[in-house]
Amino acid sequence: MIFVGVDISKYKHHCCIINELGEIVQSEFSFENSREGFAVFLSAVEQCGSEETRIGFESTGHYACNLVQFLDKSGLSYMELNPVLVRQFIRSRTLRKTKTDKLDAMQIAVYLTTVEYKPHPKPLYDVSGLKSLTRFRFQLVKKRSQYLVALTTVLAAMFPEFKPFFGNKFTATALYILENYPTPAKIANMNVRSFDTLRRVSYGRFTMLHFSKLKQLAKDTIGEESEALQIQLKTLMELYSEIDAKITALEKTISRIIREIDPPLLSIKGVGEQTAAVILAEYGDITRFSSPAKMLSFAGLEPGIAQSGSAEHKGRMVKHGSSYLRYAILRCCDAIMLNNEVFAEYYHKKIAEGKPYNVAKTHLAKKLIRVIYTLETTGNKFDLEKLR
Repeated sequence: MIFVGVDISKYKHHCCIINELGEIVQSEFSFENSREGFAVFLSAVEQCGSEETRIGFESTGHYACNLVQFLDKSGLSYMELNPVLVRQFIRSRTLRKTKTDKLDAMQIAVYLTTVEYKPHPKPLYDVSGLKSLTRFRFQLVKKRSQYLVALTTVLAAMFPEFKPFFGNKFTATALYILENYPTPAKIANMNVRSFDTLRRVSYGRFTMLHFSKLKQLAKDTIGEESEALQIQLKTLMELYSEIDAKITALEKTISRIIREIDPPLLSIKGVGEQTAAVILAEYGDITRFSSPAKMLSFAGLEPGIAQSGSAEHKGRMVKHGSSYLRYAILRCCDAIMLNNEVFAEYYHKKIAEGKPYNVAKTHLAKKLIRVIYTLETTGNKFDLEKLR
Protein backbone atom coordinates (compact mmCIF):
# COMPACT_ATOMS: atom_id res chain seq x y z
CA MET A 1 0.00 0.00 0.00
CA ILE A 2 1.27 3.47 -0.86
CA PHE A 3 0.21 6.88 0.42
CA VAL A 4 0.39 9.76 -2.04
CA GLY A 5 0.46 13.25 -0.55
CA VAL A 6 -0.18 16.13 -2.95
CA ASP A 7 0.31 19.79 -2.04
CA ILE A 8 -2.01 21.77 -4.31
CA SER A 9 -0.92 25.04 -5.91
CA LYS A 10 -2.28 27.22 -8.68
CA TYR A 11 0.05 26.20 -11.51
CA LYS A 12 2.18 23.39 -10.08
CA HIS A 13 1.52 20.61 -7.55
CA HIS A 14 4.08 18.86 -5.35
CA CYS A 15 3.91 15.17 -4.54
CA CYS A 16 5.46 12.67 -2.15
CA ILE A 17 4.82 8.91 -2.03
CA ILE A 18 5.50 6.78 1.07
CA ASN A 19 4.64 3.25 2.22
CA GLU A 20 2.88 2.02 5.37
CA LEU A 21 6.10 2.31 7.37
CA GLY A 22 6.52 5.94 6.44
CA GLU A 23 9.45 5.17 4.12
CA ILE A 24 9.79 7.26 0.98
CA VAL A 25 8.91 5.20 -2.08
CA GLN A 26 9.12 8.08 -4.54
CA SER A 27 11.13 11.19 -3.70
CA GLU A 28 9.32 14.48 -3.69
CA PHE A 29 8.62 15.79 -7.18
CA SER A 30 6.45 18.42 -8.81
CA PHE A 31 4.11 18.25 -11.78
CA GLU A 32 2.35 20.92 -13.79
CA ASN A 33 -1.38 21.52 -13.59
CA SER A 34 -1.74 20.31 -17.18
CA ARG A 35 -2.40 17.16 -19.21
CA GLU A 36 1.35 16.52 -19.47
CA GLY A 37 1.82 17.13 -15.76
CA PHE A 38 -0.95 14.71 -14.82
CA ALA A 39 0.65 12.09 -17.05
CA VAL A 40 3.90 12.51 -15.08
CA PHE A 41 1.97 12.09 -11.82
CA LEU A 42 0.14 8.97 -13.03
CA SER A 43 3.37 7.42 -14.27
CA ALA A 44 5.06 7.96 -10.90
CA VAL A 45 2.14 6.33 -9.07
CA GLU A 46 2.02 3.35 -11.44
CA GLN A 47 5.77 2.79 -11.22
CA CYS A 48 5.39 2.11 -7.49
CA GLY A 49 3.55 -1.10 -8.43
CA SER A 50 1.30 -1.07 -5.38
CA GLU A 51 -1.99 -2.98 -5.29
CA GLU A 52 -3.61 -0.23 -3.23
CA THR A 53 -3.07 3.50 -3.64
CA ARG A 54 -4.35 6.17 -1.28
CA ILE A 55 -4.16 9.72 -2.57
CA GLY A 56 -4.79 12.73 -0.37
CA PHE A 57 -4.70 16.50 -0.72
CA GLU A 58 -6.15 19.48 1.11
CA SER A 59 -9.53 20.81 0.06
CA THR A 60 -8.39 24.10 -1.48
CA GLY A 61 -11.28 25.08 -3.71
CA HIS A 62 -10.91 25.44 -7.47
CA TYR A 63 -7.11 24.94 -7.60
CA ALA A 64 -7.63 21.18 -7.34
CA CYS A 65 -10.60 20.88 -9.71
CA ASN A 66 -8.54 19.86 -12.77
CA LEU A 67 -6.65 17.19 -10.81
CA VAL A 68 -9.93 15.89 -9.37
CA GLN A 69 -11.42 15.53 -12.85
CA PHE A 70 -8.29 13.68 -14.01
CA LEU A 71 -8.37 11.29 -11.04
CA ASP A 72 -12.07 10.55 -11.59
CA LYS A 73 -11.48 9.79 -15.28
CA SER A 74 -8.44 7.63 -14.41
CA GLY A 75 -10.42 5.59 -11.89
CA LEU A 76 -8.17 6.58 -8.99
CA SER A 77 -9.66 7.18 -5.56
CA TYR A 78 -8.67 10.21 -3.52
CA MET A 79 -9.49 11.84 -0.20
CA GLU A 80 -9.96 15.57 0.27
CA LEU A 81 -8.45 16.57 3.60
CA ASN A 82 -9.52 19.29 6.00
CA PRO A 83 -6.75 21.96 5.83
CA VAL A 84 -7.25 22.90 9.50
CA LEU A 85 -6.68 19.31 10.67
CA VAL A 86 -3.64 18.92 8.42
CA ARG A 87 -2.08 22.13 9.84
CA GLN A 88 -2.74 20.95 13.38
CA PHE A 89 -1.08 17.62 12.57
CA ILE A 90 1.98 19.33 11.09
CA ARG A 91 2.34 21.63 14.12
CA SER A 92 2.10 18.64 16.44
CA ARG A 93 5.06 16.98 14.70
CA THR A 94 7.53 19.85 14.81
CA LEU A 95 8.16 23.22 16.43
CA ARG A 96 10.08 24.46 13.41
CA LYS A 97 8.50 27.21 11.32
CA THR A 98 9.95 25.88 8.07
CA LYS A 99 7.34 25.58 5.33
CA THR A 100 7.92 24.45 1.76
CA ASP A 101 5.65 22.82 -0.81
CA LYS A 102 7.83 19.69 -0.85
CA LEU A 103 7.72 19.42 2.93
CA ASP A 104 3.95 19.93 2.93
CA ALA A 105 3.51 17.09 0.43
CA MET A 106 5.53 14.81 2.71
CA GLN A 107 3.48 15.81 5.76
CA ILE A 108 0.21 15.23 3.90
CA ALA A 109 1.38 11.74 2.93
CA VAL A 110 2.28 10.98 6.56
CA TYR A 111 -1.06 12.39 7.74
CA LEU A 112 -2.84 10.00 5.36
CA THR A 113 -1.31 7.04 7.22
CA THR A 114 -2.84 8.22 10.52
CA VAL A 115 -6.48 8.69 9.51
CA GLU A 116 -9.28 6.49 8.26
CA TYR A 117 -9.17 6.62 4.49
CA LYS A 118 -12.50 7.88 3.17
CA PRO A 119 -12.26 8.13 -0.62
CA HIS A 120 -14.33 10.80 -2.26
CA PRO A 121 -17.54 9.12 -3.47
CA LYS A 122 -18.51 8.98 -7.10
CA PRO A 123 -21.26 11.61 -7.33
CA LEU A 124 -24.72 10.84 -8.66
CA TYR A 125 -24.72 14.35 -10.13
CA ASP A 126 -22.12 16.95 -11.11
CA VAL A 127 -21.25 18.25 -7.63
CA SER A 128 -18.42 20.50 -8.78
CA GLY A 129 -20.60 22.03 -11.50
CA LEU A 130 -23.49 22.67 -9.12
CA LYS A 131 -21.13 24.11 -6.52
CA SER A 132 -19.56 26.48 -9.04
CA LEU A 133 -23.02 27.71 -10.08
CA THR A 134 -24.32 28.23 -6.52
CA ARG A 135 -21.14 30.00 -5.43
CA PHE A 136 -21.18 32.16 -8.54
CA ARG A 137 -24.77 33.10 -7.74
CA PHE A 138 -23.70 34.04 -4.20
CA GLN A 139 -21.02 36.35 -5.63
CA LEU A 140 -23.48 37.99 -8.02
CA VAL A 141 -26.05 38.51 -5.24
CA LYS A 142 -23.33 40.08 -3.11
CA LYS A 143 -22.37 42.41 -5.96
CA ARG A 144 -26.03 43.33 -6.50
CA SER A 145 -26.29 44.27 -2.81
CA GLN A 146 -23.22 46.47 -3.18
CA TYR A 147 -24.92 48.35 -6.02
CA LEU A 148 -27.92 48.99 -3.76
CA VAL A 149 -25.65 50.31 -1.01
CA ALA A 150 -24.02 52.69 -3.50
CA LEU A 151 -27.48 53.69 -4.74
CA THR A 152 -28.49 54.54 -1.17
CA THR A 153 -25.48 56.85 -0.89
CA VAL A 154 -26.39 58.69 -4.10
CA LEU A 155 -30.03 59.08 -3.05
CA ALA A 156 -28.96 60.49 0.32
CA ALA A 157 -27.48 63.42 -1.59
CA MET A 158 -29.99 63.70 -4.44
CA PHE A 159 -33.36 62.79 -2.88
CA PRO A 160 -32.92 61.87 0.83
CA GLU A 161 -36.69 61.56 1.36
CA PHE A 162 -37.09 58.82 -1.27
CA LYS A 163 -35.90 55.66 0.49
CA PRO A 164 -37.61 56.42 3.87
CA PHE A 165 -40.86 56.88 1.93
CA PHE A 166 -40.59 53.22 0.86
CA GLY A 167 -39.77 52.01 4.38
CA ASN A 168 -36.00 52.14 3.68
CA LYS A 169 -36.41 49.28 1.21
CA PHE A 170 -35.80 49.08 -2.51
CA THR A 171 -39.15 47.60 -3.46
CA ALA A 172 -40.00 46.69 -7.05
CA THR A 173 -42.03 49.91 -7.27
CA ALA A 174 -39.18 52.03 -5.91
CA LEU A 175 -36.70 50.52 -8.38
CA TYR A 176 -39.12 51.04 -11.28
CA ILE A 177 -39.48 54.74 -10.38
CA LEU A 178 -35.70 55.21 -10.15
CA GLU A 179 -35.18 53.51 -13.49
CA ASN A 180 -37.86 55.50 -15.33
CA TYR A 181 -37.89 58.79 -13.36
CA PRO A 182 -34.26 59.11 -12.18
CA THR A 183 -34.45 62.66 -10.76
CA PRO A 184 -36.67 64.44 -8.20
CA ALA A 185 -37.86 66.81 -10.95
CA LYS A 186 -39.06 63.93 -13.14
CA ILE A 187 -40.78 62.29 -10.19
CA ALA A 188 -42.51 65.57 -9.32
CA ASN A 189 -43.79 65.80 -12.91
CA MET A 190 -45.26 62.28 -13.09
CA ASN A 191 -48.77 62.24 -14.57
CA VAL A 192 -51.90 60.08 -14.43
CA ARG A 193 -50.47 57.64 -16.96
CA SER A 194 -47.46 57.22 -14.67
CA PHE A 195 -49.78 56.44 -11.76
CA ASP A 196 -51.62 53.76 -13.76
CA THR A 197 -48.31 52.08 -14.56
CA LEU A 198 -47.15 52.22 -10.93
CA ARG A 199 -50.41 50.64 -9.78
CA ARG A 200 -49.80 47.72 -12.16
CA VAL A 201 -46.17 47.37 -11.06
CA SER A 202 -47.19 47.36 -7.38
CA TYR A 203 -50.20 45.08 -7.95
CA GLY A 204 -52.51 47.83 -6.70
CA ARG A 205 -50.63 48.59 -3.49
CA PHE A 206 -49.34 51.97 -4.68
CA THR A 207 -52.39 54.21 -4.17
CA MET A 208 -53.16 57.73 -5.32
CA LEU A 209 -52.35 58.92 -1.79
CA HIS A 210 -48.87 57.41 -2.10
CA PHE A 211 -48.51 58.88 -5.57
CA SER A 212 -49.44 62.41 -4.48
CA LYS A 213 -47.24 62.29 -1.38
CA LEU A 214 -44.18 61.11 -3.33
CA LYS A 215 -44.65 63.85 -5.93
CA GLN A 216 -44.83 66.44 -3.16
CA LEU A 217 -41.70 65.07 -1.48
CA ALA A 218 -39.86 65.26 -4.80
CA LYS A 219 -40.99 68.85 -5.29
CA ASP A 220 -39.90 69.92 -1.79
CA THR A 221 -36.72 67.79 -1.52
CA ILE A 222 -33.64 69.22 0.12
CA GLY A 223 -31.45 67.09 -2.14
CA GLU A 224 -29.11 68.27 -4.88
CA GLU A 225 -29.94 67.34 -8.48
CA SER A 226 -26.42 67.65 -9.91
CA GLU A 227 -25.15 66.18 -13.18
CA ALA A 228 -22.60 64.04 -11.30
CA LEU A 229 -25.29 62.47 -9.10
CA GLN A 230 -27.56 61.86 -12.09
CA ILE A 231 -24.78 60.02 -13.93
CA GLN A 232 -24.05 57.87 -10.86
CA LEU A 233 -27.70 56.99 -10.30
CA LYS A 234 -28.29 56.15 -13.97
CA THR A 235 -25.15 53.97 -14.11
CA LEU A 236 -25.98 52.15 -10.88
CA MET A 237 -29.52 51.42 -12.04
CA GLU A 238 -28.18 50.01 -15.32
CA LEU A 239 -25.66 47.83 -13.49
CA TYR A 240 -28.30 46.66 -11.03
CA SER A 241 -30.80 45.77 -13.77
CA GLU A 242 -28.16 43.88 -15.73
CA ILE A 243 -26.88 41.82 -12.81
CA ASP A 244 -30.43 41.19 -11.54
CA ALA A 245 -31.34 39.69 -14.93
CA LYS A 246 -28.20 37.52 -14.85
CA ILE A 247 -29.09 36.26 -11.36
CA THR A 248 -32.63 35.42 -12.46
CA ALA A 249 -31.33 33.42 -15.43
CA LEU A 250 -28.77 31.64 -13.26
CA GLU A 251 -31.40 30.75 -10.66
CA LYS A 252 -33.56 29.19 -13.37
CA THR A 253 -30.65 26.94 -14.37
CA ILE A 254 -29.95 25.96 -10.76
CA SER A 255 -33.65 25.26 -10.16
CA ARG A 256 -33.79 23.03 -13.24
CA ILE A 257 -30.77 21.04 -12.06
CA ILE A 258 -32.07 20.58 -8.50
CA ARG A 259 -35.51 19.50 -9.77
CA GLU A 260 -33.82 16.87 -11.94
CA ILE A 261 -31.89 15.56 -8.92
CA ASP A 262 -35.06 15.73 -6.77
CA PRO A 263 -33.33 15.23 -3.39
CA PRO A 264 -35.45 14.20 -0.35
CA LEU A 265 -34.47 17.41 1.51
CA LEU A 266 -36.49 19.38 -1.05
CA SER A 267 -39.63 17.86 0.49
CA ILE A 268 -39.09 19.99 3.63
CA LYS A 269 -41.42 22.99 3.45
CA GLY A 270 -39.30 26.12 3.70
CA VAL A 271 -36.26 24.64 1.96
CA GLY A 272 -36.32 26.31 -1.43
CA GLU A 273 -34.63 25.15 -4.60
CA GLN A 274 -31.71 27.59 -4.30
CA THR A 275 -31.04 26.60 -0.67
CA ALA A 276 -31.33 22.89 -1.47
CA ALA A 277 -28.83 23.35 -4.29
CA VAL A 278 -26.30 25.00 -1.97
CA ILE A 279 -26.71 22.27 0.66
CA LEU A 280 -26.24 19.45 -1.87
CA ALA A 281 -23.38 21.22 -3.66
CA GLU A 282 -21.43 21.93 -0.47
CA TYR A 283 -22.03 18.57 1.25
CA GLY A 284 -21.80 16.42 -1.87
CA ASP A 285 -22.82 12.83 -1.14
CA ILE A 286 -24.34 13.08 2.34
CA THR A 287 -24.09 9.32 2.84
CA ARG A 288 -20.33 9.74 3.26
CA PHE A 289 -20.97 11.35 6.66
CA SER A 290 -21.19 8.79 9.44
CA SER A 291 -23.45 10.95 11.61
CA PRO A 292 -25.27 14.31 11.74
CA ALA A 293 -22.49 15.52 14.07
CA LYS A 294 -20.01 15.18 11.19
CA MET A 295 -22.31 17.28 9.03
CA LEU A 296 -22.50 19.93 11.76
CA SER A 297 -18.72 20.03 11.93
CA PHE A 298 -18.44 20.32 8.15
CA ALA A 299 -20.78 23.32 8.22
CA GLY A 300 -18.92 24.92 11.13
CA LEU A 301 -22.03 24.86 13.32
CA GLU A 302 -20.54 22.96 16.26
CA PRO A 303 -19.53 24.91 19.39
CA GLY A 304 -15.90 25.22 20.40
CA ILE A 305 -15.00 23.39 23.63
CA ALA A 306 -12.48 24.61 26.19
CA GLN A 307 -11.57 21.95 28.76
CA SER A 308 -9.17 22.13 31.69
CA GLY A 309 -9.22 19.50 34.42
CA SER A 310 -12.81 18.94 35.49
CA ALA A 311 -14.02 22.21 33.95
CA GLU A 312 -15.49 22.24 30.47
CA HIS A 313 -16.99 25.19 28.65
CA LYS A 314 -18.72 25.37 25.28
CA GLY A 315 -18.02 28.56 23.39
CA ARG A 316 -19.02 30.14 20.09
CA MET A 317 -19.35 28.26 16.80
CA VAL A 318 -15.99 27.24 15.40
CA LYS A 319 -16.94 28.46 11.89
CA HIS A 320 -14.23 26.32 10.27
CA GLY A 321 -16.59 24.79 7.73
CA SER A 322 -18.10 26.03 4.50
CA SER A 323 -19.30 29.61 4.96
CA TYR A 324 -21.61 29.21 1.94
CA LEU A 325 -23.25 26.19 3.56
CA ARG A 326 -23.53 27.80 6.99
CA TYR A 327 -25.09 30.96 5.53
CA ALA A 328 -27.62 28.99 3.49
CA ILE A 329 -28.71 26.83 6.43
CA LEU A 330 -29.07 29.73 8.87
CA ARG A 331 -30.97 31.85 6.33
CA CYS A 332 -33.25 28.90 5.63
CA CYS A 333 -34.27 28.60 9.30
CA ASP A 334 -36.62 31.61 9.12
CA ALA A 335 -38.58 30.11 6.21
CA ILE A 336 -38.73 26.72 7.92
CA MET A 337 -40.26 28.23 11.07
CA LEU A 338 -42.98 29.87 8.97
CA ASN A 339 -43.82 26.61 7.19
CA ASN A 340 -43.33 23.96 9.90
CA GLU A 341 -44.94 24.37 13.31
CA VAL A 342 -42.73 21.71 14.92
CA PHE A 343 -39.61 23.66 13.97
CA ALA A 344 -41.25 26.87 15.19
CA GLU A 345 -42.15 25.26 18.53
CA TYR A 346 -38.60 23.99 18.93
CA TYR A 347 -37.21 27.49 18.30
CA HIS A 348 -39.58 29.14 20.80
CA LYS A 349 -38.72 26.44 23.34
CA LYS A 350 -35.06 27.46 23.11
CA ILE A 351 -36.01 31.12 23.47
CA ALA A 352 -38.08 30.23 26.58
CA GLU A 353 -35.02 28.47 28.00
CA GLY A 354 -33.23 31.82 27.89
CA LYS A 355 -31.23 31.24 24.73
CA PRO A 356 -30.37 34.41 22.77
CA TYR A 357 -31.82 34.75 19.26
CA ASN A 358 -28.68 33.63 17.41
CA VAL A 359 -28.11 30.68 19.75
CA ALA A 360 -31.73 29.51 19.41
CA LYS A 361 -31.46 29.82 15.64
CA THR A 362 -28.27 27.74 15.67
CA HIS A 363 -30.06 25.01 17.65
CA LEU A 364 -32.80 25.09 15.00
CA ALA A 365 -30.16 24.76 12.26
CA LYS A 366 -28.73 21.71 14.03
CA LYS A 367 -32.19 20.13 14.16
CA LEU A 368 -32.61 20.83 10.46
CA ILE A 369 -29.30 19.13 9.66
CA ARG A 370 -30.32 16.06 11.65
CA VAL A 371 -33.53 15.88 9.63
CA ILE A 372 -31.66 16.34 6.34
CA TYR A 373 -29.23 13.57 7.30
CA THR A 374 -32.08 11.16 8.00
CA LEU A 375 -33.89 11.99 4.76
CA GLU A 376 -30.83 11.78 2.52
CA THR A 377 -29.47 8.56 4.04
CA THR A 378 -32.83 6.76 4.00
CA GLY A 379 -34.27 8.25 0.80
CA ASN A 380 -37.55 9.07 2.57
CA LYS A 381 -39.60 12.22 2.05
CA PHE A 382 -40.20 14.65 4.91
CA ASP A 383 -43.05 13.73 7.25
CA LEU A 384 -43.98 16.41 9.79
CA GLU A 385 -45.87 13.93 11.99
CA LYS A 386 -42.69 11.93 12.62
CA LEU A 387 -41.09 15.01 14.19
CA ARG A 388 -43.76 15.39 16.85
